[in-house]
Amino acid sequence: MFGKYFSRKNENFYLPGEEIKIDKSFSFMNYTCERDPLATCKNRVSFAILMFALVFMVLAGRLFDICISFDRPEISVAEADRFYALPENPIKRADIVDRNGTIIATSLPTVHLYANPQKIINPQKAAMELARILPDIRYEDILSKLNKRGSFVYIKRNLSPSQQYQINALGIPGLEFEDSEKRIYPHKNLFAHLIGTTNIDNVGISGLEKKLDTRLRESDIPLKLSIDAGVQDTIRQELKAGIEKFHALGGAAILMDTNTAEVIAMVSLPDYDPNRPIKASDRATFNFATKGLYEPGSVLKVFNAALGLEKGHIRLTDRFDATKPLKLRYNVIKDYRGENRWLDLQEILIYSSNIGSAQIALQVGKQKQQEFLDGLGLFAPIDDFEVAEKASPILPRRWGESSTATIAYGYGLSVTPLHLATAFSAVVNGGIYHTPSVILHDKANEGRRVMSLKTSKEMRNLLRGVVVEGSGKRANVLGYEVAGKTGTANKLVNGRYVNKKVMTSFLGTFPASNPQYTLMLMMDEPQPLKETWGFVTSGWNTVPTAGNIIRAIAPQLNVKANYDLDEMRRKRIIEAVYER
Repeated sequence: MFGKYFSRKNENFYLPGEEIKIDKSFSFMNYTCERDPLATCKNRVSFAILMFALVFMVLAGRLFDICISFDRPEISVAEADRFYALPENPIKRADIVDRNGTIIATSLPTVHLYANPQKIINPQKAAMELARILPDIRYEDILSKLNKRGSFVYIKRNLSPSQQYQINALGIPGLEFEDSEKRIYPHKNLFAHLIGTTNIDNVGISGLEKKLDTRLRESDIPLKLSIDAGVQDTIRQELKAGIEKFHALGGAAILMDTNTAEVIAMVSLPDYDPNRPIKASDRATFNFATKGLYEPGSVLKVFNAALGLEKGHIRLTDRFDATKPLKLRYNVIKDYRGENRWLDLQEILIYSSNIGSAQIALQVGKQKQQEFLDGLGLFAPIDDFEVAEKASPILPRRWGESSTATIAYGYGLSVTPLHLATAFSAVVNGGIYHTPSVILHDKANEGRRVMSLKTSKEMRNLLRGVVVEGSGKRANVLGYEVAGKTGTANKLVNGRYVNKKVMTSFLGTFPASNPQYTLMLMMDEPQPLKETWGFVTSGWNTVPTAGNIIRAIAPQLNVKANYDLDEMRRKRIIEAVYER
């Protein structure tokens, strides 16, 4: 049957007109090897379809083998890096971000313009063209560089894209560009002292940029801080407003997590814009929060009271004679606007009695006083803190009876605000000292115990009383249960203490029943105002400023206000009055 398709003997015979008829039925008769144009076309189309089907079957099989089959060959890390390597990051210095991911410091690609004077054909014309494009550089300065004998000289660093384009368009031989990067601080003054800055070669020269320079240069992973940019901005605004209102020379503020010593905000005023050059001698470059040593005054009474309770030498009910000045061998200790009566420990803190505090210290003794304060970190620099600028406390050269007494109320020992905030946190958080940090860690360090939980709880109640009934009243923000202590110390000028030149401080925590945050605030030489009745003590300037700060940042920190506590306290006071 098949022979007729391949034999020329059985040729089909067509009658006139039959050769143009088309058989529409699909049969093997249509696929002949005869030299019929229609049959040939059908054969070729069928062959093409068959080939396409085979190709698609091969592709489908391979796709199944690659995507679905589990028998895939193992690829080494080196091979994966070779085949899937990402392009190299042109930025060499890592970003710095706050705890919420907000960029605090970043680097942008830029170029430097340099010249090979030996290749410059017409230095005068080149200098004239460059002076036109770079108006901040004088023609004479550019010409002087282009006439040098060497083969390399920088003309200008950190060109803008427009300047680079215009200079490149000049087509002057000998002018070349060098790829680089420029450090940018989007928030300008806000983190100036904390972050610091870099030099023209993008190397850290101050602040965190200097301390962690190696980490920032060797890794492109952003460095995450414990700082909250929003809280930092709020504190800076309130502190600046307080400094301007009381005409102070400057000030500093630190907000710290009481239980971990992580720094949430750190401000020192005056400050500067790290994006602009500034003289190193300018006071604005001085970070008072970590480097400013000063005698803090009565805030040290917090540690003195904790010392007496912890060592067991005094009890809450003990009373001390403050009816007259305390006379020592080389010193006479007096109270500022004293009560002139016997005082218990609560009253010593509320009325800030120097006489009572000195008696406590003398009763405990020099050796135990030194051991306790040293345990709170008040005798050594905080080397592990990540900011480069830090100071070492100044201790008395001769620690005798007089030093033991004066340190009890804040004179004779000079420390920084960072020392005070860290030690105060240990007093109120249950007695655990943590090394302060500005880096956000996944797990807080365990710390070390410096006092008992019992002493810490007693101190919280005592310090709450200072804010409710004492010199800290203007920081008593309703609902947030603030506890703390004020301090005012005369400044030492030319070896003598000056009355109207003072450093005022406030150390506080909130909420007192379960401390979460520690606030350290200080002002340098606040001036008397009509509304302060001529007083310059802490209760009239630093304390109300601290109150404004707590009132503003507590909602930002999601600290829930509890107004029932204040209402309950008022009821207890009324009941106590009627019981008498």
